[in-house]
Amino acid sequence: MSTNKQAMIRYQTLDKCFSRKYKRFYIEDLVEACNEALLEFTGKDNGVKRRQVLADIAYMESPQGWDIPLEHIKDGKRVYYRYSEEGFSINKKPLTEKESELLKEAVSLLGRFKGMPQFDWMETLTTNLQDKLGLKGNGQSVIGFEQNIDYIASQHLSSLFFAIIHQQVLRIHYRTFSGTEYDWILHPYYIKQYNNRWYLFGLNNEYKSITCVPLDRIEEFSPSDITYIHNTEIDFETYFDDIIGITIPKEPKIEKVLLKFSRERFPYIESKPLHGSMKIKDRKECVVEVEIVINKDFESLVFSFGDHVEVLSPEWFREQIANKIKLLSEKYFPSVQNDCTGES
Repeated sequence: MSTNKQAMIRYQTLDKCFSRKYKRFYIEDLVEACNEALLEFTGKDNGVKRRQVLADIAYMESPQGWDIPLEHIKDGKRVYYRYSEEGFSINKKPLTEKESELLKEAVSLLGRFKGMPQFDWMETLTTNLQDKLGLKGNGQSVIGFEQNIDYIASQHLSSLFFAIIHQQVLRIHYRTFSGTEYDWILHPYYIKQYNNRWYLFGLNNEYKSITCVPLDRIEEFSPSDITYIHNTEIDFETYFDDIIGITIPKEPKIEKVLLKFSRERFPYIESKPLHGSMKIKDRKECVVEVEIVINKDFESLVFSFGDHVEVLSPEWFREQIANKIKLLSEKYFPSVQNDCTGES
């Protein structure tokens, strides 16, 4: 169980202790109560100490916490704790201004699902949040997301999302753009959006490896009665850190790539880095470095800059780009010869 969840169990336990008007809770009692609660919810003896409980109390009393009205009542050389306001609870405290603003932002983000097939429940959820929590604004949209509501893959999003949540193995009928068809058994793990397309990642029962499936190429899918295999190897929160896009080679290798941009393009690259690893190597010469696994998505990104970029290294990638530029040149200028001929 994460530290944050353990902290919330302690806060809720302390809140209950402080609310009991006719029972005295000294620090030793609070420590014991927290350990008992953690044992009940986690099944483990977490060994919470006096220092941790005192830190929890200080946080609950602070403006960053709940600003609780807590009395520290002396009893000889000892001190016991209880709320000075009868009926007070951190669960009853109104939302702070910061909490309210965060919820407004969350409601706005949820609004991106509006109009997407099978996500009508999301619109009901946001409406209820606005009504119950008093988060209604002026009703105008103030943020636009890059998405295509009519995109065919969106009809699958809701069902695939719940298949992952409920650990449901799927039988997927998949058709490539060239017309080749596949029937796969997939243990779904993760959904990712890139470049306005959605992709499903899961363990392919046939290949025994992670397969990436574009949602718009899925013809149909249905539940399978095969036992679900849990994901114990890949942390999808960090899985894509070393790449651009969604394609990871079978033997990924992080490369230091040097790119030289035109003076016109460089300010845009500096303000919107290509990747989290990007560093300015030579501002005067407009050269940047990225440490990345080179894949098809990164190659496509390089080509998207046209003549505004030059690959300096690694040499093999520079040659790969040069060869493809040569092929393009031959397609557009088939009559151009390598050497000129003519009468003198």
